[in-house]
Amino acid sequence: MLARIHTRPVQTGDDLPSVTLIVAAYNEEPVIEHRLANLRELDYPSDRLEIVVTSDASSDRTEELAALAGARVIRNERGGKVAAQNAAVRATSSDVVAFSDANSTWDPGALRKLVRNFADADVAYVCGRLNITSEDGRNKEGVYWRYELALRADESRLDSVTGGNGSIYALRRADYVEVDPRFGHDLSLPYLMVQRGRRAIYEPEANAFEKATPTNEDEYRRKVRMFEHCWAIVIEGSMLRRLRPIYLLEILSHRHLRYASGVLHLFVLALNVALIGKGSIYGVILGLQLGLLLAALFGVGIARYYVLVSWATVVALWNYLRRGVPSTWDVAEGTR
Repeated sequence: MLARIHTRPVQTGDDLPSVTLIVAAYNEEPVIEHRLANLRELDYPSDRLEIVVTSDASSDRTEELAALAGARVIRNERGGKVAAQNAAVRATSSDVVAFSDANSTWDPGALRKLVRNFADADVAYVCGRLNITSEDGRNKEGVYWRYELALRADESRLDSVTGGNGSIYALRRADYVEVDPRFGHDLSLPYLMVQRGRRAIYEPEANAFEKATPTNEDEYRRKVRMFEHCWAIVIEGSMLRRLRPIYLLEILSHRHLRYASGVLHLFVLALNVALIGKGSIYGVILGLQLGLLLAALFGVGIARYYVLVSWATVVALWNYLRRGVPSTWDVAEGTR
C-alpha cells in the first residue's frame, strides 16, 4: 500500500561503464563452460567488460576449463564464496563490479539493464530478477517466489530492497564493502548501502535463470543453510543502525519477522494449547494451525512448502547457536 502512494523513482541512462563480471566457483566443472559461453553472448561492448572466475580452491577442472573459455581465473585458498569475491574485486579496477552464480544463465541484455540504473547518483546496488525453471526450461516459480518478487519490487519503489540474490547483481566499485565471509552478499549488502546513505534497488527487466531444486526436501536443506547465514547477520550484523524510517519498517517486517516465523509459530501453538477452555476463539485458531500441519503432512503443495521453510528457520537458529556458521559452501543438490 505504501509503495502505491510513496515512490522514489530511479533515473536511468545509456552510459556503459567498465564492468568486471565475477563468477565465484567451487568445483563447478559441469556448468562453468556453459556459464562463460552465456556471458560471452551479453549485449555489452567487449572492451568494457572483463569476465573473471574466482575459484575457492576448486579441486576439479573448473579453473582449467574457465581459462580455456577465455576468462581470467583467480585461484584462492579455501575460504568461502565471499572471500573469493573480495579477492576478485581487489584484483580488478572497473567502474562497476557485477556478480553471478556458476549455474545461472543471463538474458543477453541483462547487464545493460543492470548498469543503466547507475545513472542515478543515489544508487549503489542493483539486483535483477531470478527466474526459476524446470529441467526443460519451463517456469517453476511458486506462490512463495512470486510473492517475494512482488515485495522486492515494492521495497525498491519505496526506498531500497532488503535482500538480493546471488544470481544477478551489481555495485559501483566505490560502494563495494568487504563483509564478514560468513554473511554473504544477498542480505548484507542492501542494508549496508542504506546505512551509508545510498540505495539498493531491484531491476525486474534484468533476467537471470536457474534450475529449481528437485524436491521440497532439497529446498528445505538449502533453506536451512541459507537461514543459518541470515541468523548470523541478524544477530551480529548491526542491521538496525542508521536506517531511514521506511527502510527500518521493511527490514523488521520482511527480514526479522520472517526469520523468526518458525519460533513465533511454535510460541502461538503452545499459547493456544494453554488457553484451550478460555474461549472458543482459541480452539478455532488451534484447529487452523493443526489443519495446516495436517495439510503439510499429507503433501498439500503450498502447506508443505510453508511448513518446511518455517521449520527451516528454527533448525537454522539452533544450528547457528550450537556451532556457528561456516564461511565455505558446497553446491546445492540438483541445481546444476
